[in-house]
Amino acid sequence: MDRHATLLAFVSVVDAGGFAPAARRLGQSPAAVTRLVAALEARLGVRLLARTTRAVTPTDAGQRYLERARALLAAFDEADEAVQDERSQARGHLVVAAPLLFGRLHVAPLLAGFLADEPRVSAELRLGDHYAQLIEERIDVAVRIGPLADSTLVARPVGSVRCVLVAAPDYLARHGHPQTPAALAAHELIACTALTSAAEWIFGDEARALRVPIAPRLRSNSADAALLYAERGGGITALLSYQVAEAVRAGRLVSVLGSFAPPPLPVHLVYPSARGLPARTRRFIDRVVTQADWQFADL
Repeated sequence: MDRHATLLAFVSVVDAGGFAPAARRLGQSPAAVTRLVAALEARLGVRLLARTTRAVTPTDAGQRYLERARALLAAFDEADEAVQDERSQARGHLVVAAPLLFGRLHVAPLLAGFLADEPRVSAELRLGDHYAQLIEERIDVAVRIGPLADSTLVARPVGSVRCVLVAAPDYLARHGHPQTPAALAAHELIACTALTSAAEWIFGDEARALRVPIAPRLRSNSADAALLYAERGGGITALLSYQVAEAVRAGRLVSVLGSFAPPPLPVHLVYPSARGLPARTRRFIDRVVTQADWQFADL
């Protein structure tokens, strides 16, 4: 039994003074309204309405129940209005997930600007290099880098990155520029194991992949650590282009073997569904799409 429907039928009969006028208000037949009120009385085990040929009035029990029924219907309406308001106005709590370094460099500043413009929104930024489970972890939107597995998630492309080799100018001045991937065997190498294998680096596309065995001088699961060691002249490292873009622009690192780089990797925003998105999530997605410059495929 739809308890909301039975409460609404009961209150409408009292307010309208009868079953027929209540039915007209509700857009139902008098018989349907009568069945709803009868079902409510049967469930409660008490008569709520006194019926005569001239009027329908609440009994003493019905009068007491009427006050609580009105309060419950008002609570239903408030709940509906709150959800509808959330759909039209940005408010509530937004949870965003992103890869660790990408989130720190590019998502965090954008989210800070978003919060400055949306005073009724609070947010949580979860940074980590694992693929977060959006529904299970109650995440509204996530940034993902690389090919997406088939899923029910909605994906919006927002940029691209590329795996690149870089080294400090002073390192290359001492050791020379490798001209082919095979020449890396004569160089000091730095492997970021969160991104690449510590046993080999892959060049070119899938159709013509070139796998080069490596013996890194330093291996780390931290892109920050690999980047720092490379900037200090420790050797050549393979990182994603967004991770090294600022250092390349500043001249602390230069690209190596750029003509052998693999194809770009897409950057997506993913979220559980395009239907019923809260305004806070929709506006954050729109902000990324319209304001973020996340094209890092070319240094």
